[in-house]
Amino acid sequence: MQHSMSNPILGCAWLAIVLALYASWIPPAHSFLSPTTHSTQRLTTARNNHVISHHHHQHQHNHHGGSRLLLQSLPPSLEALVTDTLNTDRKIVVVTGGVLSGIGKGVTASSMGVLFRAMGYRVTAIKIDPYLNVDAGTMSPFEHGEVFVLDDGGETDLDLGNYERFLSVSLTKESNLSTGKIYQSVIEKERVGDYLGKTVQVVPHVSDAIQEWILRVAQTPVSRFSKSSSSNSSSKSESTTVDEPPEVCIVELGGTLGDIESMPFVEALRQLQENLGYKNMCFCHVSLVPVLGDPPEQKTKPTQHSVKSMMSMGLRPDFLCCRGSAPLEPGVVSKLSLFTCVPNGAIVSLHDVSNIYRVPLMMIEQNLHSMLLQRLRMGPFQKGLDYAMAGAVHANKITIEDSVVIRDWKALADSVDEPESECVIAVVGKYIDQGDAYLSVVKALTHAAIATKQRLRIEWIEASQLNPANNDAHREEKATSWERLKQCDGCVVPGGFGTRGMEGKIAAIQYCRDNEKPFLGICLGMQAAVIEYCRNVLGIEKAHSAEFFDDLVKDEEDAVIFMPEGDRERMGGTMRLGARETILKDGSRARSLYGKEKVMERHRHRYEVNPALVGRLEEAGLQFVGRNTDESGERMEVVELSEDSHPYFVASQFHPEFTSRPELPNPLFLGLLQACKTVIVTEKTPVGA
Repeated sequence: MQHSMSNPILGCAWLAIVLALYASWIPPAHSFLSPTTHSTQRLTTARNNHVISHHHHQHQHNHHGGSRLLLQSLPPSLEALVTDTLNTDRKIVVVTGGVLSGIGKGVTASSMGVLFRAMGYRVTAIKIDPYLNVDAGTMSPFEHGEVFVLDDGGETDLDLGNYERFLSVSLTKESNLSTGKIYQSVIEKERVGDYLGKTVQVVPHVSDAIQEWILRVAQTPVSRFSKSSSSNSSSKSESTTVDEPPEVCIVELGGTLGDIESMPFVEALRQLQENLGYKNMCFCHVSLVPVLGDPPEQKTKPTQHSVKSMMSMGLRPDFLCCRGSAPLEPGVVSKLSLFTCVPNGAIVSLHDVSNIYRVPLMMIEQNLHSMLLQRLRMGPFQKGLDYAMAGAVHANKITIEDSVVIRDWKALADSVDEPESECVIAVVGKYIDQGDAYLSVVKALTHAAIATKQRLRIEWIEASQLNPANNDAHREEKATSWERLKQCDGCVVPGGFGTRGMEGKIAAIQYCRDNEKPFLGICLGMQAAVIEYCRNVLGIEKAHSAEFFDDLVKDEEDAVIFMPEGDRERMGGTMRLGARETILKDGSRARSLYGKEKVMERHRHRYEVNPALVGRLEEAGLQFVGRNTDESGERMEVVELSEDSHPYFVASQFHPEFTSRPELPNPLFLGLLQACKTVIVTEKTPVGA
């Protein structure tokens, strides 16, 4: 007897039945298709019409690999966090990037944070780094840029510096999540039996751990640096309370979508939106629209493929932020909308501008703030209105141009473009070939230049080229470097590790001291200043640091020593890290600049000035005006020459660049730029004028 499937009609009927059964068991292709709110636990999808239940406690969810049964609730720890997020109406904004790395995700995320700040919302941020390192502490500046240090001692990605500067908050080390951190936490749980004998897998265990981490950080209060309030009647005033949980959490997924190492995070973010619901979480994708050909033409294909890749992973962008050299043309916007399914209004042009502080203003011009509120059901939400139309036809359109935050931001951006004079600062360092290695130093100098109405120009000088012992083969480079240093108005010697370039730094410091050129030393820069003074004023010719030589005469030649509590074996997380209190001497320049006796600044070092030499150095004129007293003994924190002997010679063991903010420059950098401006005005003013 022939099989019934050989009959074409019966075969089609069987196929229809199979497809109907399959369709009845799968959830919507993406939460974007369903505008209703998800429940506090995994969603229940109705078989025929995809109606989402608000009360069911289980979710039909088919994970890759079938590692979890369909109708299964969340783990209690994750369920509690999801419930808290929904009860407090906290929102999650995820920023992803495509086409290439370094496209501007960090600036985009930070600028969106400024918009929420201006509307009065408390904002925090998380940076996800898919690398296996536990943190950035052991990574080379040549490869990864600077290590940004937080108050709690976290050694993090430099993007957290952008977040802190734009959001005016103090984040924690939990705000930087790496693959190394998440796998370490999962493995530790497995070792103590938290998974009750189950097979530990990427899905669900790693993906659940990632979701828990994000939601835990999203509810953690963050301290604020500025307490400005919004005068906009349509928005909430910015809270001045430091212990209230954030209302918005911005998550940046590092790297480029499609990278194999970021896949667990992509899957976790997909699950997180299902758990929180469409109205509580949105995605902003940053992509590149290059200009090619003659005549020049904006190309959309890279972005099309980037969004296609994103959607294949289960994520769908709500906003598309397009980087490029010029504003997007209307035809390009329409084409992108057609091929990416992102509404025209939600495609934002992030083209090149005169300075980075204009990016939030550019977003406001394109009504991104209104669209975010409409998309996330925040503020005066208008039911039935497409979020992409919020900026144009919103009956209660949010205007934030008059808020204090945006008024200050506009003044900040304008002052960068309209300086009164120019100031040239030499940065004498080891890592000058990597532009991001001294990013926070550059930002701190920029903040001080803005405050003093100067245009900043930095001369990057390789420290090793200033070494007096350089042979004839480097004669031309040496002469050129020295000439460039002499033409500068001031000099900064930043922190670093390793012996290369040390003699050049010491020589540069001596030149600044002898020729009354404004100078600021940071960390190793302070240690180099002490060594220089020991050699050329105290006459200790072989004075140096125990970091580089282990045969120095104790308490004589060892001007810089290893800290007693340090660890010589383990590299990661074993330095003196984080915010420590410094007591400033009354009458000192540093005390005058800070305006108070006690200050908190961030540290990152293993070596310190030898206390045994402090008395002799002070007798010779080098004053240690900042000291830290803790359980390990007295430490030298700030050193300076008197104002009578030098216009500005200050160095600190801590890193003042990490606490500088656009609206609140760090005092030590501000003092340097003020001194430079005074010198410039004096030199350019004719005698007797």
